[in-house]
Amino acid sequence: MKLRAIAIAGLALFLSVAAADPGEESGDPPNQVTADASIMATNFQLPFPCGQSWTGNSDGSSAHLSWEIDFNRGSTADADLGDPVVAAAAGTVVISAHQGSTNGYGNLVKIDHGGGWATYYAHLNTRSVSEGATVSQGQKIGTVGNTSKPGNNISPHLHYEVRLGTNYPSNIQKAVFNGTTFGYPAQTVTSKNCGNTTNPYTPQEVCGAGYSVIDSAALGTSGTVYLLYNSGNGNNCVATLKRTSLGTATATSAYLEVQGSSRITDSGNFTYYAGPVRAAAADKCVRWGGKAGSSTYDSIFEHCS
Repeated sequence: MKLRAIAIAGLALFLSVAAADPGEESGDPPNQVTADASIMATNFQLPFPCGQSWTGNSDGSSAHLSWEIDFNRGSTADADLGDPVVAAAAGTVVISAHQGSTNGYGNLVKIDHGGGWATYYAHLNTRSVSEGATVSQGQKIGTVGNTSKPGNNISPHLHYEVRLGTNYPSNIQKAVFNGTTFGYPAQTVTSKNCGNTTNPYTPQEVCGAGYSVIDSAALGTSGTVYLLYNSGNGNNCVATLKRTSLGTATATSAYLEVQGSSRITDSGNFTYYAGPVRAAAADKCVRWGGKAGSSTYDSIFEHCS
């Protein structure tokens, strides 16, 4: 899906927390607070890709005990489902598991940043990192979702926490993004999490399940256009992924032309990618291409079988 504009926050929020103490999950080693705590406190960025704006709400859920934040940006209940979530700071993944029955967090990623600091990303639809992995600031760690404990029906949102030490819930800290403390109880914040210049999407994610990349072409330094094929249904798909101006809407396009049929094009000002452009092309030649920045690629008719 295309990324959406800034929207209303506080759709259905985290409803309840199970009796088990969510402060220390099973197998979660206690953090030791060290002298660099004040330095680390200013190092966090919004847990969303560079340029995106999200509205956080800290008091819209009865389950919140301190400075937790629930983030939304879409205009409908399911608008944020599947949007990428990225690491607020570099660190080590110490939890990547579904903990719904334990504490209501559903798919949870916890990152240890050192100095006693940790961040929590709950209710994820998918998790992109495994326990023990080292992640960089801005690296994709999952997608926004609505996973929770059985019977807990919540709308998609990201439940985000920053903790220092182990005395829950007093260890939950006020969130700081780009050196500025979040404007509790609610504020819309634009992400400056721009250190990782990797597009948070893959061509497979854009085109969907069953598609594999069979060809690609660089668009200078501005992006790459990909040709994919789904052997299950005989469809080709083209997607252009940007490499620069990520999070900012710029002219980007992707097209697919099956020999003997009209060309299908997706063109506009997009923040991360153009496409998907799909067409049935089993045993037929295709022409494909796209544009990002000032660079364009146009193939000949090829991939005929």
